[in-house]
Amino acid sequence: MKIALYIAFQNKSSIDCCKEIIDLISDDNQLIVDSKLKNEIDKNRSDNLIFFDSNESIDSDIDFVFAVGGDGTILRSITYVKDSDIPILGVNTGRLGFLTSVQKESISDAISNIKNNKFSVIKRTVLKVNLSSSNNPFSNYPYALNEVTIQRKDSTSLLNISCQINDKYLTNYWSDGLIISTPTGSTGYSLSNGGSIVSPESNVILLNPIAPHNINMRSLVIPDNSNIKLNIEGDNEINLSVDSRMYSISSSNQIEILKSSFTIKTIKFDDDNFYKRLREKLFWGQDMRNKNINN
Repeated sequence: MKIALYIAFQNKSSIDCCKEIIDLISDDNQLIVDSKLKNEIDKNRSDNLIFFDSNESIDSDIDFVFAVGGDGTILRSITYVKDSDIPILGVNTGRLGFLTSVQKESISDAISNIKNNKFSVIKRTVLKVNLSSSNNPFSNYPYALNEVTIQRKDSTSLLNISCQINDKYLTNYWSDGLIISTPTGSTGYSLSNGGSIVSPESNVILLNPIAPHNINMRSLVIPDNSNIKLNIEGDNEINLSVDSRMYSISSSNQIEILKSSFTIKTIKFDDDNFYKRLREKLFWGQDMRNKNINN
């Protein structure tokens, strides 16, 4: 196997985990390591490793990308993986790690399962963002695995966001902003804003207004082959976030959001499933009466 070891945040826990992974797999497999780790590894060890720049294109012959950190690391790793179709294994060294497949304490078992082909792959929907303006700040990678969010900037005034679905008028959102989420992102910012939880295999997109000034405005679920067009009243700048990447754009832009032509693949092991994670990570449905729950 050829494995790329990716890291986004250079905290001690993630660095120590990367060193453990290097010790576990570098002798039996071809391993390339994120260049951000180069100064963290002993020179006599680093001299025998190959490093890569995650800002450059990914090698097409890589079999897996190990993203070491938390959910934020997986979101950042897709800007490296892009449309390569290479599966990502998320290794959690953070706090929650809802998207990550394995805890750092179980990395040895995870590597063994991958070697023995005891895993499956989840194909996750990705959103693409287009702007009407030629001045596009994220044109190099306009894709989101979790969500695209429009928010007000430097103002306490509500945004007036006109929304069309497949060129049919839906409504005007009078709100602090709007979250357009994938099923993967339904357990992130959208959930915190009162949106529905959606299993990652679902073929849907969620539209969830942020603090709407209307008591009958709720989250809306639409098919993921829908074309969403947003126009914001006014000429001030707004914040547009694509996953964890934040940009300032003019509100005069028409924002188009649609399903990408490619998916992001993540690894899932046989003893793991989405509903188990809901119970264990988010305490979903926790009730003292539920004493005998099957995994």
